[in-house]
Amino acid sequence: MTSAYETPVLVVDLEATCWERRLAPSGERQSTHNMEIIEFGCALATRDGELLDSQSFLVRPTQNPVLSEFCKSLTSIQQSMVDAAPVFSEACHLINVWLGQPHEDFLWCSWGNYDRLHIQADVEKHRVFPSLMNYPHLNLKRLWRRTTRQKRKNGMVRLLPFMDWALEAVESQ
Repeated sequence: MTSAYETPVLVVDLEATCWERRLAPSGERQSTHNMEIIEFGCALATRDGELLDSQSFLVRPTQNPVLSEFCKSLTSIQQSMVDAAPVFSEACHLINVWLGQPHEDFLWCSWGNYDRLHIQADVEKHRVFPSLMNYPHLNLKRLWRRTTRQKRKNGMVRLLPFMDWALEAVESQ
């Protein structure tokens, strides 16, 4: 029998369509309702932080299919990459296949609540969801702030030196 401590956790980091000055092409302020997920960055790790597997799942946006120059610069995701990517429902299926049948003690986490809220918004739009949404979500930013007694809201980059870790990706925000 697998204990909760032995059950891997899934760390998720999303990228989404975005625009300079946070204004969508429609003129609306950008929000999870007009932004679309363009990448699910996923890493399975032990609860001690050992990386077991990682996968990037690109998603083709349909509401605003052309990425802004700002978005391409911020995320390093190019138009040709999302043009060749599956739509949200197909990407969810690919994530579910990759994830398999998680243990009942499985949980997923992200740095803050943005990723969870954006997945929920896209689930409402597309009426399909990745199976990770069936499991509890852990807000790593909140946990880190509480356990280190950090008062300010800090981005992930401030965590890295604290933990003596190096950045292995491009930070988007």
